[in-house]
Order: sequence, then structure tokens, then C-alpha cells
Amino acid sequence: MARPSCLARDRLAPSGRAIAIPIPIMIDSVLRLCDLALQERAVVDHIAHERPSDPIAARLRDLGFVHGEPIRLTARGPFGASPLLVAIGATRFALRRQEAARVMVKREVPHG
Repeated sequence: MARPSCLARDRLAPSGRAIAIPIPIMIDSVLRLCDLALQERAVVDHIAHERPSDPIAARLRDLGFVHGEPIRLTARGPFGASPLLVAIGATRFALRRQEAARVMVKREVPHG
């Protein structure tokens, strides 16, 4: 039996046979979290630092904004202003636009 491509994740069908399920692939361009469209999915790339020991960057990392973590922009404040509601897994955070601008992400594009 041929092995699924690296763009698929193995799952078992009820019959016990392995099936390939497409997983998202990344676009190389990095953008700010605050620039995502509503409900758009992305993955955290890095946190922009303003200085070497940046307390806001450290706090964002402590909250779970770390490289490779799936993220989704779920809501914006009135007229697109602050706060931004962001989902990481089952956890939701309200971030000011200035904080969201420091979280650099890569968009997810479904393979298909």
C-alpha cells in the first residue's frame, strides 16, 4: 500500500484501513494578527520585540502565543477597533490592537 504524501495525516477508517486526510499548508508570507480577516485561521510565527527584555512580548508568550500554535481572529471591537477577540485552541483572549500587531502569523491555506 502506498504511503500518503507528507501533506496528509493518517487516520483509520472504520474498516481499519489507513486513510489520508489533507492538512493545511502554510504560505511563506508573515503578517500581523490584527491584519487577519474575521474567522481566518493562521499559525503563530513569532512575537515582535520592541526591546531585548520586552514585558509585553514575554506576557504574550506566557499566554500561549508561541511559534506553531494555531490561532483564529474571531471578533473585532466596534467599527473594527480594539479589542480583538482571538482564539488559541479552546481559549479566547481579548487583545488591544497594539498587542495583536506584535503577534506575527502565517495564514493557513487548505490543501485541495
